[in-house]
Amino acid sequence: MLSNFAAIIAGFALLVWGADRFVTGASAMARNLGISPLIIGLTIVGFGTSAPEMLVSAVASYLGNPGLAIGNAIGSNITNIALILGVTAIITPLNVHSDTLRREFPVLMAIMLFALLLASDGVLSRLDGVLLLGGLMVMLYWIVSLGLRSRRSDPMGDEYAGEIPATMSMGRATFWLLLGLGVLLGSSRLLVWGAVNVAHALGVSDLVIGLTVVAIGTSLPELAASVISSLRKEHDIAIGNVIGSNMFNLLAVLGLPAVIRPGPFDPAVLSRDFPVMIGLTVALFAMAYGFRGPGRINRIEGTILVLAFFAYQVLLYYTSKSTGA
Repeated sequence: MLSNFAAIIAGFALLVWGADRFVTGASAMARNLGISPLIIGLTIVGFGTSAPEMLVSAVASYLGNPGLAIGNAIGSNITNIALILGVTAIITPLNVHSDTLRREFPVLMAIMLFALLLASDGVLSRLDGVLLLGGLMVMLYWIVSLGLRSRRSDPMGDEYAGEIPATMSMGRATFWLLLGLGVLLGSSRLLVWGAVNVAHALGVSDLVIGLTVVAIGTSLPELAASVISSLRKEHDIAIGNVIGSNMFNLLAVLGLPAVIRPGPFDPAVLSRDFPVMIGLTVALFAMAYGFRGPGRINRIEGTILVLAFFAYQVLLYYTSKSTGA
């Protein structure tokens, strides 16, 4: 058992480091090619912080554990909103100024409802996976178009400009990109191996392990990015990281297990986990959108989000104990 926990801890640590190197290399390459900081931030950085979830989902599905992959996708979204933004807002209340973010909230809601519609029959088919991954391509096109229209006026552009390496050579950027990707692949395999063994030893389902341990661990890049951004007063990046990651999770992380290993999934996903994710997303929308001015998530609201996260963990414990889900 100790070796399994050691594999999980090492997997998480390497995932965070690999994701950071991957984002650094990809961002520097894109900047060397003349791509604007806003476009880099909205696409490459968003993709990079979701890379752990994507790789873990793909590896878990390939190894025959799609429940862990599905739990990772939904659990990461719950963790991103309730725990990561909650903790970040407690440290530093978050102000939302970006018009880009105000447009991304409704898109996140639409993506979430689209994923729910595809999953409503209790089966994630290969067609569902193709549709979700196709939605990812549409989302990326929309984000790039949005960034091109607002790159001069959106405050996130200046915030991202300060985060992206400006003097890294193309050769060094390529090295970090490839090394980061390799570490992500290896650490994902290590993490899945340890998590599956722990789940079997404790007698809980792969879904629950995905919703809890794996979801929290793969969300560490978002936690680091959001807290650091908030301390630097880059509030739009802190919230943008979470919104972008949640969109990637629903389209890519949920789409991969459907393509790789399609089939039915645990009914608790629809009756328990999807409603919690939707409720938290609506709460975030109400807090941050700013119907009468700039949006803001204050410390009280951050505390409520964190308490909601722990309440969900208690719900998982009791429902999994009574149903084995």
